[in-house]
Amino acid sequence: MGETEMSTLDQMTPGTSCRISSLSARDKLGQRLLDMGVYPGLEIKVIRNAPLNDPMEVELDGYCVNLRHSEARLVMVDSL
Repeated sequence: MGETEMSTLDQMTPGTSCRISSLSARDKLGQRLLDMGVYPGLEIKVIRNAPLNDPMEVELDGYCVNLRHSEARLVMVDSL
């Protein structure tokens, strides 16, 4: 049985895809992420990091979203 490595979205490098396993954000930030379409079970691909490494651009459900690394750190993901 294979073991899946879990990490946070901010640790993913551009070009990698992963699946969101959970969100540790609560309250307004957790709701904001859900409103942007960031929810458990969704496949997500890291497109690029800004020149100073923040924010990062990700593709989910056919559209692109920019997330601060402090926000991405609250998104637990499984590598694909």
